[in-house]
Parts: sequence; structure tokens; C-alpha cells
Amino acid sequence: MDHIVLGEILIAGLASLLISIFLGPKFIQYLRQREFGQQIREEGPQDHHVTKAGTPTMGGLVIFTAIAIPYLILSNRDSASLAVFGVALASAAIGFADDWLKIVKARSLGLSARTKLFFQFLIAIGLWYVATQTVGLSEELEFRIFHTQVDIGGFYLVLVFLVLAGATNGVNLTDGLDGLAAGCCAIVLLTYTAMSFVTGNQFGLAGSEREGLALLGACFVGASVGFLWFNSFPAAIFMGDTGSLGLGGAIAGMAVMTKSEVLLIVIGGIFVIEALSVAAQVFTFRVFRRRILLMAPVHHHFELLGWSENKIIVRFWITTAIACAIGFTLFQQSVGA
Repeated sequence: MDHIVLGEILIAGLASLLISIFLGPKFIQYLRQREFGQQIREEGPQDHHVTKAGTPTMGGLVIFTAIAIPYLILSNRDSASLAVFGVALASAAIGFADDWLKIVKARSLGLSARTKLFFQFLIAIGLWYVATQTVGLSEELEFRIFHTQVDIGGFYLVLVFLVLAGATNGVNLTDGLDGLAAGCCAIVLLTYTAMSFVTGNQFGLAGSEREGLALLGACFVGASVGFLWFNSFPAAIFMGDTGSLGLGGAIAGMAVMTKSEVLLIVIGGIFVIEALSVAAQVFTFRVFRRRILLMAPVHHHFELLGWSENKIIVRFWITTAIACAIGFTLFQQSVGA
């Protein structure tokens, strides 16, 4: 990529950051006037009912406004980046419906899990079609860690669905402390922005598509960091499912377009840990009637152990950065192999 393209990518990221910071206070004031506050689940930590209940939510609308404006103006709107943007928007729409139901019903339950999975499957079909039929990516599973590929044919659609469902729900589970999900997503998406630079056309991506993915990734990073200005502890606004499902969709889309679906287990390791902690908690309770954690997801476990919220957040960010550094190194080695 030449210096002009790099400049556009940096401008796009900076523009998203500034738009997010500019819109934040106005949106927070609007939500407070409408009393659109967060509903805390009953089984959550008790102090959250005091400190976090009623905090304005649906901040994902700010994030995606800050992403959409620079991306649509500065990008060439290539198929690859448009697909990722569309997946992120569609996932955010599911999250918005979930947030809206929670506000209207004044309780912590929105859309059912089955309804979410149904719409996520429809989104996965669209992502699979664009990736394989329009962009021209193969239906091979890239084991970048081992430098091997396996053609899985029609099962690739199943893989895309699992990646999308896993990423969106993993980010959603991580969004339980102020700034935790936004910071982790910013680090992961920064990694995918860098990976777009080194993705070779041997995997099916043209130069313009790589540039488009990098520019879109920069917009996601900028908007997430700008939102973190208001979402950091103590949070003045939460991203809600609008933001967590939307950012999870963006991560899934970037993983599919860079053929790093398996490597996402490493890069998004913190989301995997959060999801596995919930699965393990449910499994052990149903089978052995015992809980292995004080509370799931695992960040609440550390909270109940007496760790401060800031300590948990920063250490999870550090863990994410280490996982992303390992993932990026493995990716770069596989591309150069």
C-alpha cells in the first residue's frame, strides 16, 4: 500500500474517533432525558444494581455512526469491506432490537437466544455468499498455525455461522465491566487492520479489497477508542447489545475475509475464555450441582474475589494484547510461507 492509501486509512480512523467523541455527550444527554437506562440482570453482582443500573445504554449507535460516515465517504466500497460493514450493521440491528425490548419491558431480558441465532444464521449465509461467490475466497479451512489447508466444501457455511455466533456472543459476554469490551475489541480490530496489510492475494483478496478492509478496520478502532472516552470506568454510557453484537459481527467478518477463522481462537482469546467460563459454569452445575466459579462470566469471578474493576479491565486488555501479538505473528508467518 502506498503512502496516500495509508494516509486515508489514518484519516478515516481519526475521523471516526473524533466523531465518536463529539457525538458522545449529546447522545448521553438525549438518553438521560428519555430515561433509556441499562437493566441489570438479577443474578449479576449486587453492587452493579446500585452503581450501574440506569446508566444510559445503546451507545453502539454512536459507534456505528462514527464508523459509517468516514467509511462511506473515504472508501471505494469494495465487496469485501462492504460485506464486513453489512455484517456488523446487521448484527448491531439484532442488538438494537434486544436493547429496545429491554428498555420497553424494563427488564434484563430481550430477544430470545433462538431468535438471535436464527437471524445470525441468515447473516452468515449472506457473508458466506459474498466471501465465496463475489470476493472469490476458497472454501478451504486455513490452519495458519500449522500452514495447512483443508477443503471443507459446503461445511464452510457452517464454519462462517459458528465464527459469527461465537464472536458476537463472546463480545456480548465480555461486555460486563466499564470499558472492558470496547478496549478488547479495539485491540482485536487493530490487529485485523494490520493483518489486512499483509494478507496476500494468494488467498483471493485484491489490493483494493485489502485497502478497503484496512480502512474499515481503522474506522472500527477509532470509533471504539472514541467511545471508550465515555465508557471507561466509571462509565457514563454503555454500548449495549447494539455495540457488542455489532463489534462482534465486525470481528467475525474480518476473520472470514482474511481467512483466519481458526486463528480467531487465538486473536479473540479473551472472548473465548469468557464464553468457555459460562459454558463450564453451566455444565458443572447441571451435571455435578457445583459451580467452579463464584460467578460467570469469569470477569465477575475476579470481581467477587476482591479485584478492583480497573485491575480486571487493564489485565484483560493486557491479555488481549498478548494474544493478538501472538496471532498476528502466526498470521504473518503463514502469509510469508
